[in-house]
Amino acid sequence: MIQYSDVQVGDYLLVDNEGTVKRGEVTRLNGNEKQVCVNNGVQEFWYETNQLLPLPVNEEELKNLKFTGELNEEGQVKYSKGAFRLAIPAPGDFTKFELWYRDERRIIPHPISVNVLQNHFLDMTKVHLDDNSF
Repeated sequence: MIQYSDVQVGDYLLVDNEGTVKRGEVTRLNGNEKQVCVNNGVQEFWYETNQLLPLPVNEEELKNLKFTGELNEEGQVKYSKGAFRLAIPAPGDFTKFELWYRDERRIIPHPISVNVLQNHFLDMTKVHLDDNSF
C-alpha cells in the first residue's frame, strides 16, 4: 500500500482492481476522500489508497523513464537523465541508491518505488520526472 501523502499527479504506480494489477499514472487527487484517479492506459478510474501498490525501481522502469546507464570502474551502475544522476551498488542491485543533482546529494539505504524516485527528482530538479522530462 502507498500512503496518500506520497502520491502526486503524474506519479507512476500499480493499481489492484479486484486482483488484476496494472501499471498506471496518477491524473487527479481527491484529498477529501483520500482517493487517487489513475489512468492505466485504457481508462481513468478512482482508487482507494489500499488499492495502490508501489512500482519498484528496476532496470526496466529506469529505461521507461529515459535514464541511460553505464557501469563504472568500481562496479557501480550510474544512470543519468540530464544533469540528474542515480547510482546503484552493482548491476541489478536496487537495494540502495545514491542520487545527486548539481550540488545536492542524497543517500537512500533501502529499495524505493518509482513514485518515491519521482518525488525526489521533483524536489531536487523542480521538474516532474516522467518519460518525457529533459
